[in-house]
Amino acid sequence: MAKAAKRSTKSAAKSVGKSGPKNENVKIGIIGGSGLYHMTGLTDTREVRVKTPFGDPSDAIIIGTLDGKRVAFLARHGRGHVFSPSEINYRANICALKMLGVERTISVSAVGSLRDDLPPLDFLIPDQFFDRTRGRVATFFGGGIVAHVGFDQPTCTHLSAHLAEACDSAGVKAHRGGTYVCMEGPQFSTLAESHTYRQLRFDVIGMTNLTEAKLAREAELCYATIAMVTDYDCWHPQHDAVTVSEIIENLNRNTSNVQRVLHEAVAHLPEDRACKCAAALAHAVLTDRKMISAATKKRLAPIIGKYIS
Repeated sequence: MAKAAKRSTKSAAKSVGKSGPKNENVKIGIIGGSGLYHMTGLTDTREVRVKTPFGDPSDAIIIGTLDGKRVAFLARHGRGHVFSPSEINYRANICALKMLGVERTISVSAVGSLRDDLPPLDFLIPDQFFDRTRGRVATFFGGGIVAHVGFDQPTCTHLSAHLAEACDSAGVKAHRGGTYVCMEGPQFSTLAESHTYRQLRFDVIGMTNLTEAKLAREAELCYATIAMVTDYDCWHPQHDAVTVSEIIENLNRNTSNVQRVLHEAVAHLPEDRACKCAAALAHAVLTDRKMISAATKKRLAPIIGKYIS
């Protein structure tokens, strides 16, 4: 999208409340990470600023048509990369997509590799996460309502398999399965940390996706990650220090690849979901319904509205 077009669209951004935009059929969400601040090929676009019970998302959400399907695109760090991993309002981001009607969320993330055979410019579709964050709010619940969702398989296996197939179709080398260790940041790893993660047989390291995955599960969204390798972290003997300039160079090279993958993924994504993600909350809320206040029900309506009125 041309800069002039971006400016004109942004100035006309529409605010959306709980009910979401009218007459929209947006079931696919794309969260762009470092290097992916807009989605090429989107047509019939407009911006919406969703007001959630958890505050404002990272940016206006761009709704458009991609390969014949309506898609909602959100820049995780905001356009211009203005939010650090610890500053992102993850709850607002996931809730906003849910309020727009999104059912499947594809997350794109820049990561460091912890494996010799996973070089920069390769992609990984992880199926596990390990939490090294500190103090992030990673649940919609609390404050008078308790819920425990299953999280043994933190990504949607159906959506992850579909993304791996899209990588194959796009001619992008992608590794299937692996563990994404999510650190707090914004600093990169110490050498001791990096070696420890390798000893624990983790595969890639990033700063954002686990928090999203937890909230997506609570919101009953399918969630899967395309992890784009930009560097070898600091453990590699030929990469004794991770530099921002190196990462940016690889990010730029990865961006065109991931755009092709996303086009393939969206174009061939089945209409209906065959997984269990849509019922993740069915038996998760433990609090006696009579003990849940009206204010809590109202605040969590986008998340639990179909179970608790």
